[in-house]
Amino acid sequence: MRDSRTDRRAPDAASAAPGQRSAAPSLGLFTLVIFGLAYMLPMTVFTTYGLVTSETNGHLTTAYAVTLVAMLFTARSYGHMTRLMPSAGSAYTFASRNFGTSAGFMVGWALLMDYLFIPMISYLAIGIYMKQLFPAVPSSVWIVGSIAFITALNIIGIRLVNRVNLILIASQLVFIAVFLVASARLAGGRGLEMAIALPASGDARAILAGSAILCLSFLGFDAVSTLSEETREPRRTVPRAILLCTLSSGVLFMLIAYAGQVVFPDWRSFKDLDSASLELMQRIGGHALSAFFVAVYVAGCFASAMAGQASVTRVLFAMGRDQVLPERVFGHLHARLGTPVRATLAVGAVSLSALFITLDLASTMISFGALVAFAVVNLCVMRSYLARPEHRHVAGWIKYGLMPAIGFVLNAWLWSGLSRQTFYVGIAWLAVGLCQLVWLTRGFTRPAPTLTMN
Repeated sequence: MRDSRTDRRAPDAASAAPGQRSAAPSLGLFTLVIFGLAYMLPMTVFTTYGLVTSETNGHLTTAYAVTLVAMLFTARSYGHMTRLMPSAGSAYTFASRNFGTSAGFMVGWALLMDYLFIPMISYLAIGIYMKQLFPAVPSSVWIVGSIAFITALNIIGIRLVNRVNLILIASQLVFIAVFLVASARLAGGRGLEMAIALPASGDARAILAGSAILCLSFLGFDAVSTLSEETREPRRTVPRAILLCTLSSGVLFMLIAYAGQVVFPDWRSFKDLDSASLELMQRIGGHALSAFFVAVYVAGCFASAMAGQASVTRVLFAMGRDQVLPERVFGHLHARLGTPVRATLAVGAVSLSALFITLDLASTMISFGALVAFAVVNLCVMRSYLARPEHRHVAGWIKYGLMPAIGFVLNAWLWSGLSRQTFYVGIAWLAVGLCQLVWLTRGFTRPAPTLTMN
């Protein structure tokens, strides 16, 4: 489960007139951290629980720790860029302003792949878990049915109200609390079984592969940057909130993973890696906890798919309107409904790929695009700050040179841990984007078009 929600403005800001501040700055650090944690959807840890547990030979907690370290360096870089460009907030904008519009276009193209795969992974999860509840109904029926239903809702223009989203987020937090308490009670007197978390010799490559996939869980840590106008001392508070959101979510993911490993250490006995989380719930709390889990998780997936599909449709519509993509298909707005029907149908058609791809591939493809963007943000810090003479001193070279360089290397290292199949698909996608860029710029003789990534 992963919710893209590219339109990440605060509710008041969404309705404010252009160019106006929606309210006096009133948000503090604690409020921003809570917003960021809610946005990151803590239950996303269960999406890849079985896959990454198997990939890492049972060292899921360690894999989360490795990913967290890389994300902390990247979160620090996002904070630096937000301090410099408080109204930007996206890797695409950072890249465009530092390395030119062509580089920005390619980063935006990589992120577009994420936007397409995010609703797809929600449809996959719905099919996987609903089939576990109703074995007689194939997962393909649930996938096609949910795609058709959500596509229809988006064509009509129905959106989930903020109150529904808050209820879904609250229900996830309640479930996680119940899960942790039930896990602790079941573990009983076992104590801290650190052998489960610590890797054995020879597991480094496996942990790298798993850590690369887990980047999916950290998507959205930069969401608090969209609240800059409503925040007191935003240049100081927002970067700190981004860092604390990343750290807090990482610790929570590690705690959930560790609790699962303690109560279900024999991970090789999972019957189905895709739905391993349900087997974990069965062991911890029987049918009651399993039913609670599926209800909360599938509801979250539904909301995630609905918001994710609407978000990517808006991006594609903007790209069609700006003639980056064929205008007749993607830039058309239905006269009566007032929605981009053709773009919505196109996203629905692409989402049908969930019938043919695996949860593993969908997860790694999202991580592929995210790691490209994360790596570029680290480079942007070096380009933005070290170009200024006032930062060319020992402390500046460490803060704006060494630290982002470590972040870049860690992201590149995680990126290298993705599967060969992921690279085939990802490189092919980037190649299509490069060809499109060459066409739009007439062989780089014209400026690259500006993308609307929200």
